[in-house]
Amino acid sequence: MSREFGAETSAEEVVRDLDLSGQTIVVTGGSAGLGVETARVLAGRGARIVSVVRDEAKGRAAIDRIRESVPEADIELALLDLSDLDSVRRGADDIARRFARIDRLINNAGVMACPLGRTAQGLDTQLGTNHLGHFVLTARLMPQILAGSPARIVNLSSAGHRLSPFRFEDPFFEKEPYDKWLAYGQAKTANVLFSVALDKRFRDRGVRAFAVHPGSIMTELSRHMDENDMKDLMARRPKNEPMTFKKVPQGAATTVWAATAPELEGRGGLYCEDCHVAERTDDALAARGVRPWALDEEAAERLWQLSEEWSGETFPA
Repeated sequence: MSREFGAETSAEEVVRDLDLSGQTIVVTGGSAGLGVETARVLAGRGARIVSVVRDEAKGRAAIDRIRESVPEADIELALLDLSDLDSVRRGADDIARRFARIDRLINNAGVMACPLGRTAQGLDTQLGTNHLGHFVLTARLMPQILAGSPARIVNLSSAGHRLSPFRFEDPFFEKEPYDKWLAYGQAKTANVLFSVALDKRFRDRGVRAFAVHPGSIMTELSRHMDENDMKDLMARRPKNEPMTFKKVPQGAATTVWAATAPELEGRGGLYCEDCHVAERTDDALAARGVRPWALDEEAAERLWQLSEEWSGETFPA
Protein backbone atom coordinates (compact mmCIF):
# COMPACT_ATOMS: atom_id res chain seq x y z
CA MET A 1 0.00 0.00 0.00
CA SER A 2 1.48 3.31 -1.09
CA ARG A 3 0.11 6.28 0.81
CA GLU A 4 1.58 9.77 0.73
CA PHE A 5 0.75 11.84 3.79
CA GLY A 6 2.27 15.01 5.25
CA ALA A 7 1.76 18.03 7.47
CA GLU A 8 -1.53 18.98 5.80
CA THR A 9 -3.07 15.51 5.99
CA SER A 10 -6.15 15.20 8.19
CA ALA A 11 -6.88 12.32 10.53
CA GLU A 12 -9.86 11.33 8.39
CA GLU A 13 -7.62 11.04 5.33
CA VAL A 14 -5.26 8.74 7.23
CA VAL A 15 -7.98 6.14 7.93
CA ARG A 16 -10.14 6.67 4.86
CA ASP A 17 -9.39 3.19 3.46
CA LEU A 18 -9.22 1.35 6.80
CA ASP A 19 -11.85 -0.75 8.57
CA LEU A 20 -11.37 -0.72 12.34
CA SER A 21 -14.47 -2.74 13.18
CA GLY A 22 -13.94 -5.02 16.15
CA GLN A 23 -11.04 -3.00 17.56
CA THR A 24 -11.14 -1.45 21.03
CA ILE A 25 -9.17 1.78 21.28
CA VAL A 26 -8.54 3.63 24.55
CA VAL A 27 -7.90 7.39 24.21
CA THR A 28 -6.91 9.57 27.16
CA GLY A 29 -7.83 13.24 27.16
CA GLY A 30 -11.05 12.47 25.35
CA SER A 31 -12.95 15.57 26.47
CA ALA A 32 -11.23 18.23 24.36
CA GLY A 33 -9.02 19.07 21.42
CA LEU A 34 -7.00 16.32 19.79
CA GLY A 35 -8.55 13.64 21.98
CA VAL A 36 -12.06 14.39 20.72
CA GLU A 37 -10.96 14.43 17.08
CA THR A 38 -8.94 11.24 17.49
CA ALA A 39 -11.89 9.46 19.07
CA ARG A 40 -14.34 10.81 16.49
CA VAL A 41 -12.28 9.74 13.48
CA LEU A 42 -11.52 6.27 14.83
CA ALA A 43 -15.14 5.72 15.83
CA GLY A 44 -16.11 6.71 12.30
CA ARG A 45 -14.14 3.75 10.97
CA GLY A 46 -15.92 1.30 13.25
CA ALA A 47 -13.66 1.14 16.31
CA ARG A 48 -15.11 0.91 19.80
CA ILE A 49 -13.71 3.88 21.71
CA VAL A 50 -13.03 4.17 25.43
CA SER A 51 -12.76 7.90 26.10
CA VAL A 52 -10.73 8.51 29.26
CA VAL A 53 -11.45 11.83 30.96
CA ARG A 54 -11.06 13.57 34.29
CA ASP A 55 -14.31 15.56 34.15
CA GLU A 56 -17.37 13.40 33.55
CA ALA A 57 -19.61 16.26 32.41
CA LYS A 58 -17.07 17.44 29.83
CA GLY A 59 -16.51 13.87 28.72
CA ARG A 60 -20.22 13.27 28.12
CA ALA A 61 -20.54 16.57 26.27
CA ALA A 62 -17.66 15.53 24.01
CA ILE A 63 -19.34 12.19 23.28
CA ASP A 64 -22.53 14.06 22.34
CA ARG A 65 -20.52 16.18 19.88
CA ILE A 66 -18.91 13.08 18.40
CA ARG A 67 -22.31 11.45 17.88
CA GLU A 68 -23.53 14.52 16.00
CA SER A 69 -20.88 13.66 13.41
CA VAL A 70 -20.83 9.87 13.84
CA PRO A 71 -24.35 8.85 14.98
CA GLU A 72 -23.40 5.16 15.12
CA ALA A 73 -20.29 5.80 17.27
CA ASP A 74 -19.59 3.02 19.77
CA ILE A 75 -18.02 5.05 22.55
CA GLU A 76 -17.90 4.72 26.32
CA LEU A 77 -16.52 6.86 29.10
CA ALA A 78 -13.88 6.04 31.71
CA LEU A 79 -12.89 8.37 34.55
CA LEU A 80 -9.47 9.01 36.06
CA ASP A 81 -7.11 11.84 36.96
CA LEU A 82 -3.59 11.36 35.59
CA SER A 83 -2.13 13.65 38.27
CA ASP A 84 -3.20 11.22 41.01
CA LEU A 85 -1.78 7.72 40.68
CA ASP A 86 -4.42 6.27 43.01
CA SER A 87 -7.08 7.65 40.67
CA VAL A 88 -5.18 6.22 37.68
CA ARG A 89 -5.15 2.78 39.29
CA ARG A 90 -8.88 2.87 40.05
CA GLY A 91 -9.71 4.07 36.55
CA ALA A 92 -7.40 1.60 34.85
CA ASP A 93 -8.79 -1.29 36.85
CA ASP A 94 -12.31 -0.24 35.86
CA ILE A 95 -11.31 -0.23 32.19
CA ALA A 96 -9.62 -3.63 32.58
CA ARG A 97 -12.79 -5.11 34.08
CA ARG A 98 -14.94 -3.79 31.25
CA PHE A 99 -12.72 -4.61 28.29
CA ALA A 100 -10.87 -7.91 28.06
CA ARG A 101 -8.98 -6.86 24.95
CA ILE A 102 -7.44 -3.51 23.97
CA ASP A 103 -6.08 -3.17 20.45
CA ARG A 104 -4.76 0.39 20.72
CA LEU A 105 -3.91 2.64 23.67
CA ILE A 106 -3.47 6.31 22.79
CA ASN A 107 -1.94 8.26 25.67
CA ASN A 108 -3.07 11.66 24.40
CA ALA A 109 -3.80 13.72 27.54
CA GLY A 110 -1.32 16.16 28.98
CA VAL A 111 -0.50 19.56 30.45
CA MET A 112 1.88 22.18 29.10
CA ALA A 113 3.91 25.00 30.65
CA CYS A 114 1.83 25.14 33.80
CA PRO A 115 3.02 26.94 36.95
CA LEU A 116 4.99 24.94 39.49
CA GLY A 117 2.70 22.41 41.07
CA ARG A 118 2.79 18.95 42.58
CA THR A 119 0.77 15.87 41.84
CA ALA A 120 -1.09 14.00 44.56
CA GLN A 121 2.12 12.04 45.10
CA GLY A 122 4.23 15.22 45.35
CA LEU A 123 5.92 15.09 41.93
CA ASP A 124 6.29 17.93 39.43
CA THR A 125 2.91 18.33 37.72
CA GLN A 126 4.19 18.14 34.14
CA LEU A 127 6.35 15.04 34.57
CA GLY A 128 3.91 13.42 36.97
CA THR A 129 0.91 13.90 34.67
CA ASN A 130 2.39 13.63 31.18
CA HIS A 131 4.67 10.69 31.87
CA LEU A 132 4.12 8.94 35.17
CA GLY A 133 0.31 8.93 35.05
CA HIS A 134 0.45 7.28 31.64
CA PHE A 135 3.20 4.90 32.79
CA VAL A 136 0.89 3.56 35.51
CA LEU A 137 -2.16 3.48 33.23
CA THR A 138 -0.24 1.51 30.59
CA ALA A 139 1.13 -0.92 33.16
CA ARG A 140 -2.32 -1.65 34.57
CA LEU A 141 -3.80 -2.18 31.09
CA MET A 142 -0.92 -4.23 29.69
CA PRO A 143 -2.63 -7.64 30.18
CA GLN A 144 -5.54 -6.40 28.05
CA ILE A 145 -3.17 -4.88 25.49
CA LEU A 146 -1.26 -8.16 25.24
CA ALA A 147 -4.59 -9.88 24.69
CA GLY A 148 -5.09 -7.51 21.75
CA SER A 149 -1.76 -8.40 20.13
CA PRO A 150 -0.79 -7.30 17.54
CA ALA A 151 -1.43 -4.05 19.40
CA ARG A 152 -0.02 -0.54 19.46
CA ILE A 153 0.57 2.11 22.10
CA VAL A 154 0.90 5.74 21.02
CA ASN A 155 2.34 8.32 23.42
CA LEU A 156 1.89 11.98 22.55
CA SER A 157 5.20 13.77 22.78
CA SER A 158 6.08 17.07 21.12
CA ALA A 159 8.80 18.96 19.32
CA GLY A 160 9.06 20.46 22.79
CA HIS A 161 11.27 17.48 23.67
CA ARG A 162 14.05 19.53 22.06
CA LEU A 163 13.84 22.01 24.94
CA SER A 164 15.46 19.59 27.40
CA PRO A 165 16.86 16.10 27.77
CA PHE A 166 15.68 14.20 30.80
CA ARG A 167 17.05 15.91 33.91
CA PHE A 168 18.09 12.85 35.90
CA GLU A 169 19.88 14.91 38.55
CA ASP A 170 16.83 17.03 39.41
CA PRO A 171 13.70 15.78 37.60
CA PHE A 172 11.21 17.40 39.99
CA PHE A 173 12.95 20.78 40.38
CA GLU A 174 13.77 20.22 44.02
CA LYS A 175 17.29 21.67 43.69
CA GLU A 176 17.06 24.24 40.90
CA PRO A 177 14.49 26.99 40.29
CA TYR A 178 11.44 25.77 38.39
CA ASP A 179 11.46 26.50 34.66
CA LYS A 180 8.11 25.62 33.07
CA TRP A 181 9.65 25.10 29.61
CA LEU A 182 12.45 22.87 30.83
CA ALA A 183 9.84 20.94 32.80
CA TYR A 184 7.70 20.58 29.69
CA GLY A 185 10.69 19.63 27.55
CA GLN A 186 11.86 16.86 29.83
CA ALA A 187 8.30 15.53 30.18
CA LYS A 188 8.00 15.31 26.39
CA THR A 189 11.44 13.65 26.22
CA ALA A 190 10.15 11.20 28.83
CA ASN A 191 7.22 10.32 26.54
CA VAL A 192 9.69 9.30 23.82
CA LEU A 193 11.99 7.42 26.19
CA PHE A 194 8.98 5.55 27.57
CA SER A 195 8.02 4.53 24.03
CA VAL A 196 11.54 3.26 23.34
CA ALA A 197 11.70 1.14 26.51
CA LEU A 198 8.11 -0.06 26.14
CA ASP A 199 8.67 -1.20 22.57
CA LYS A 200 11.87 -3.01 23.50
CA ARG A 201 10.11 -4.93 26.28
CA PHE A 202 6.98 -6.00 24.45
CA ARG A 203 7.72 -6.10 20.72
CA ASP A 204 8.43 -9.84 20.83
CA ARG A 205 4.90 -10.27 22.20
CA GLY A 206 3.28 -8.23 19.47
CA VAL A 207 2.94 -4.83 21.16
CA ARG A 208 4.65 -1.89 19.46
CA ALA A 209 5.02 1.62 20.86
CA PHE A 210 5.36 5.00 19.16
CA ALA A 211 5.83 8.61 20.24
CA VAL A 212 4.31 11.36 18.12
CA HIS A 213 4.60 15.09 17.64
CA PRO A 214 1.16 16.31 16.58
CA GLY A 215 2.37 19.74 15.52
CA SER A 216 1.53 23.10 17.06
CA ILE A 217 -2.22 23.39 17.60
CA MET A 218 -4.19 25.91 19.63
CA THR A 219 -6.11 23.69 22.06
CA GLU A 220 -6.85 23.65 25.79
CA LEU A 221 -3.28 22.39 26.25
CA SER A 222 -2.09 26.01 26.05
CA ARG A 223 -4.55 27.27 28.68
CA HIS A 224 -1.74 28.09 31.14
CA MET A 225 0.15 30.28 28.65
CA ASP A 226 0.02 34.05 28.47
CA GLU A 227 1.69 36.51 26.08
CA ASN A 228 4.97 36.46 28.02
CA ASP A 229 5.05 32.66 27.94
CA MET A 230 4.66 32.71 24.18
CA LYS A 231 7.50 35.23 23.85
CA ASP A 232 9.67 33.04 26.09
CA LEU A 233 8.93 29.98 23.98
CA MET A 234 9.70 31.83 20.76
CA ALA A 235 13.03 32.96 22.20
CA ARG A 236 13.99 29.33 22.84
CA ARG A 237 13.09 28.15 19.34
CA PRO A 238 15.60 27.99 16.50
CA LYS A 239 15.63 31.38 14.80
CA ASN A 240 15.01 29.84 11.39
CA GLU A 241 11.99 27.83 12.55
CA PRO A 242 8.67 29.51 11.70
CA MET A 243 5.83 29.17 14.20
CA THR A 244 3.09 27.57 12.16
CA PHE A 245 -0.12 26.12 13.56
CA LYS A 246 -2.14 23.17 12.41
CA LYS A 247 -5.88 22.87 12.75
CA VAL A 248 -7.16 20.10 15.00
CA PRO A 249 -7.97 17.65 12.14
CA GLN A 250 -4.35 17.90 10.94
CA GLY A 251 -3.05 17.82 14.51
CA ALA A 252 -4.71 14.47 15.18
CA ALA A 253 -3.42 12.92 11.96
CA THR A 254 -0.01 11.68 13.13
CA THR A 255 -1.54 10.10 16.23
CA VAL A 256 -4.10 8.26 14.13
CA TRP A 257 -1.42 7.30 11.60
CA ALA A 258 0.87 5.84 14.27
CA ALA A 259 -2.04 3.91 15.76
CA THR A 260 -3.34 2.43 12.52
CA ALA A 261 -0.96 2.70 9.56
CA PRO A 262 -0.35 -0.65 7.83
CA GLU A 263 3.07 0.64 6.73
CA LEU A 264 4.20 0.68 10.38
CA GLU A 265 3.59 -3.03 10.92
CA GLY A 266 6.68 -4.65 12.41
CA ARG A 267 8.12 -1.31 13.51
CA GLY A 268 8.19 0.54 16.82
CA GLY A 269 10.21 2.55 19.31
CA LEU A 270 9.96 5.48 16.89
CA TYR A 271 9.19 9.19 17.02
CA CYS A 272 6.79 10.34 14.32
CA GLU A 273 5.82 13.73 12.93
CA ASP A 274 3.69 14.84 9.97
CA CYS A 275 2.63 11.21 9.36
CA HIS A 276 6.23 10.07 8.87
CA VAL A 277 8.94 8.54 11.01
CA ALA A 278 11.22 11.42 12.04
CA GLU A 279 14.95 11.47 11.40
CA ARG A 280 17.44 11.79 14.24
CA THR A 281 19.23 15.12 14.26
CA ASP A 282 21.97 16.70 16.35
CA ASP A 283 21.30 20.05 14.69
CA ALA A 284 19.90 22.38 17.34
CA LEU A 285 18.61 24.61 14.53
CA ALA A 286 16.72 21.88 12.72
CA ALA A 287 13.02 22.60 12.31
CA ARG A 288 12.16 18.89 12.18
CA GLY A 289 13.43 15.63 13.57
CA VAL A 290 14.06 14.03 16.93
CA ARG A 291 17.01 14.72 19.20
CA PRO A 292 19.17 11.67 19.97
CA TRP A 293 18.71 12.09 23.73
CA ALA A 294 15.04 11.15 23.34
CA LEU A 295 15.87 7.82 21.64
CA ASP A 296 18.78 6.87 23.90
CA GLU A 297 18.18 3.30 25.05
CA GLU A 298 20.33 3.67 28.17
CA ALA A 299 18.40 6.77 29.26
CA ALA A 300 15.13 4.99 28.45
CA GLU A 301 16.07 2.09 30.69
CA ARG A 302 17.17 4.41 33.49
CA LEU A 303 13.89 6.33 33.32
CA TRP A 304 11.92 3.06 33.33
CA GLN A 305 13.59 1.94 36.55
CA LEU A 306 13.01 5.32 38.18
CA SER A 307 9.37 5.32 37.05
CA GLU A 308 8.84 1.99 38.76
CA GLU A 309 10.39 3.39 41.94
CA TRP A 310 8.38 6.63 41.86
CA SER A 311 5.08 4.94 41.13
CA GLY A 312 5.46 1.57 42.87
CA GLU A 313 4.08 0.07 39.64
CA THR A 314 5.61 -2.72 37.58
CA PHE A 315 4.63 -4.16 34.23
CA PRO A 316 3.63 -7.80 33.82
CA ALA A 317 6.55 -10.08 33.03
